[in-house]
Amino acid sequence: MGLLDSFEKGLERAVNGAFAKTFRSGIQPVEIASAIRREADIKAAVVSRDRIIAPNSYVVRLSVDDHDRMRALGGALTDELHALLTAHATAQGYSFAGPLFIALESDEKVATGTVRVNSGTIEGRVSWQAVVDVDGRRHPITRARTVIGRGSDADITIGDAGSSRKHVEILWDGERAMMRDLGSTNGTKVNGEKVRESPLPTDTTITIGRTDLVFRVVPIAAENPSGVHR
Repeated sequence: MGLLDSFEKGLERAVNGAFAKTFRSGIQPVEIASAIRREADIKAAVVSRDRIIAPNSYVVRLSVDDHDRMRALGGALTDELHALLTAHATAQGYSFAGPLFIALESDEKVATGTVRVNSGTIEGRVSWQAVVDVDGRRHPITRARTVIGRGSDADITIGDAGSSRKHVEILWDGERAMMRDLGSTNGTKVNGEKVRESPLPTDTTITIGRTDLVFRVVPIAAENPSGVHR
């Protein structure tokens, strides 16, 4: 099995459950993975005998319909693309000039079933955004205190009868995050353990009732990266 086969089969296994239900037509997740991999290979540049630099910013442009279908996977797809491209770069001896950034965007000019990838290098222009993934939707954490619960006045509302109207709050200072239970009736679990408050490193699972919320810190471009090919 070649490296490309391994790369594609790895993504296929990672998203197989959602793939079977969501992607009966149009673009396939594995095609996005292959397109990003090809872009990295094409744009990789030898800068010295022991160093090959590949772009660290990838903007994947999809048709509106394909983009909507991919959004059903929430952050799972971009997380897998990130992990698989990192593994591919390691295998090929590539290095990145900064944190790896992969984003999916809709583009009315792109036909259904096709994918376009723009790549470039971001040096010192990546900021970090806290997000909460709930049932395939990603909610950015844009304030110092974010309340999550069943009530319509919560900042992030979840439709779970086991949650309180204001169940937990997430405190975020731009670098570190903490979860605090707001005296909920049924309590809150962090990574399966019932707690009143807890620090939140990236990829932490918060369970409220029967709902799992995943807290992540993800890179975002502060501005359009220089050298992006359009």
